[in-house]
Amino acid sequence: RKTKSFSTSQISKTKERQQRKFKMKEKFERALKEIRIQEKRKFEQAIELIVNLKNFDIKKESVNLFVSIPHKIKNYSFCFFGEKTHAGIETITPELLQVYKEKKTAKKIVRDFDAFIAFAKLMPPLATALGKYLGPAGKMPAPQLGIVASETDDAINAMKKKYETTLRVRTKEPSLKIKIGREGMKDSEIIENILAVFEAIASTLPKKKENVASVLIKTSMGKPIKVEYG
Repeated sequence: RKTKSFSTSQISKTKERQQRKFKMKEKFERALKEIRIQEKRKFEQAIELIVNLKNFDIKKESVNLFVSIPHKIKNYSFCFFGEKTHAGIETITPELLQVYKEKKTAKKIVRDFDAFIAFAKLMPPLATALGKYLGPAGKMPAPQLGIVASETDDAINAMKKKYETTLRVRTKEPSLKIKIGREGMKDSEIIENILAVFEAIASTLPKKKENVASVLIKTSMGKPIKVEYG
């Protein structure tokens, strides 16, 4: 049986990547410690990762990622667009869709739910009725996240779990701001989420680290802490 061999250069590159990851991990850990001693609020704040970009033309280039994270950040409220009702999830059938397309009602439902799941067959009427409200809110079901091919409880529950461990990252300006945790989470969980998202962003940028102007983490209301990168 043939065995896969690795060249010295491949092994060296792997070690370099591991060392860079370890160093970034240490830097994020130090920044998180600074955040932990900042003034506490009367509510649990989100932890945000900010990646400011440079040499990046927002009109010609973009980042649009669905990143898997190891730790769930929050419990989502879900709404399902399907042909029949399902236990454990608010369901909107084609008949009700005509009611929800009214502007005031549409805006309310977009506010009321964190995420939307849709049976693939109903995507065309859903896009027509609510696309202009779900799209700008970043809640439109997509092939990568939100659309199920079969309308079964198993498929819906699997998509709910996927939502809870997936973050969408996309550029709207030359700065990426992503909620990657909350204060009540363990430091190790926050760091693992940060590394997963940051590495996905860094590897997707057209010029890699040359596109990164600065990296920071912060709480919702706190002072941003800069993380050395380079």
